[in-house]
Amino acid sequence: MEMPAFVRQLVKETEKRVSSFFKGGRGGAAEGEHPAEGEKDEVIPCPYLDRPVLDKLTEEGCTRWGLTYSLGSMQGWRANMEDFHNCVPQLGGELADWSFFAVFDGHAGNTAAQYCSQHLLGNLLTTGGVGPEDDPEKVKESIIEGFLQTDKHLQTVARREGWERGGTTVVATLISPYYIYFANCGDSRAMLCRSGQVCFSTSDHKPYCPLEKERIEGAGGPYKGAENRTPSEQMVSPEPEVCVLERSSADEFLVLACDGVWDIISNEELCAFIHNRLQVCTDLRDVCAQVIDLCLYKGSLDNISIIVLCFPGAPQLSAEALHQEAELEDLLESKVAEIYEELCARGEEPDLLSVLTVLASSVIPGLPPGGGIQSKRNCIISAYYQQREMHKPTVTNVSAYALIRFM
Repeated sequence: MEMPAFVRQLVKETEKRVSSFFKGGRGGAAEGEHPAEGEKDEVIPCPYLDRPVLDKLTEEGCTRWGLTYSLGSMQGWRANMEDFHNCVPQLGGELADWSFFAVFDGHAGNTAAQYCSQHLLGNLLTTGGVGPEDDPEKVKESIIEGFLQTDKHLQTVARREGWERGGTTVVATLISPYYIYFANCGDSRAMLCRSGQVCFSTSDHKPYCPLEKERIEGAGGPYKGAENRTPSEQMVSPEPEVCVLERSSADEFLVLACDGVWDIISNEELCAFIHNRLQVCTDLRDVCAQVIDLCLYKGSLDNISIIVLCFPGAPQLSAEALHQEAELEDLLESKVAEIYEELCARGEEPDLLSVLTVLASSVIPGLPPGGGIQSKRNCIISAYYQQREMHKPTVTNVSAYALIRFM
């Protein structure tokens, strides 16, 4: 059913205010403010938009051995989309039971992220260490060599094409019949849920982390130009941290995501939220979309990209969970109606932001674990506009006739 035109307009007009409520404000000068006297006006491109781009890119698929996956990606508040991905559920040939997935978060442009998304897997496979024998040490060496080769080729192409300086983080997983390999270079992250709990997550490579700080200070020189140092010792290192876990029947799902997700939500929160959503959602793309919306409403200003991989042991639809979800949404609708009526009775304007403010201070039992009130924001807005429509003044036949005559 298509949303009425007046509702679309109201949503458009209130989106910025509502988003600011959930984010606690974006900072910067308020509307109507002007630079202080004597300050020099400089035209500096802003990395953020006036309102977020909410269109989502989605992708889904499955393997013959029971893995299903979905990707969700959104530009959000950033002025440009710099994320890329690569989803290969089946490598083919003698590696038909192997899978590869990766998220690339570009910095200072999307060129490096796009290039790596197109070439990393190929470079990794040509090293010769990935094969049916599935030797963890050989596979780990191949992953590292594949990253280094990709970086080397990228620098060559960048010099030849005259690309401006840029880069990308990479978080990837290579799944074999017996092992799960994780590779991370940068501050994107992978997380594995096993038996309903966080079993493993990669380490973010942030400049303030002790090992990263030591390496950066040791490099001393610019970017990747320090003489007499290997690529891994440069200020920006292309060598990934590679970990391997033996697969288990208790494996539920695996998440790959950029820092637009992890800067906002913890491993434990996201694990609990996805675990809960899998019990009430029939479409894995919807789960990804809900995670993206949750991060946006919690305050993420970055591009947001996430891949969710579900193993055969992932949570399934639950009649009990579906019943609890329906009860929660009924409760939220009744709460919105109560708040709307109270505001009207006090002579106050029951705008969306006012309703949300009151609701946020209320105790709401049964909210999705790890998601909180922000995860039901769409349900709340829908209930609000339903109340607004119900309270819209009606025009009687007499007054309508008089209006026609007057006109």
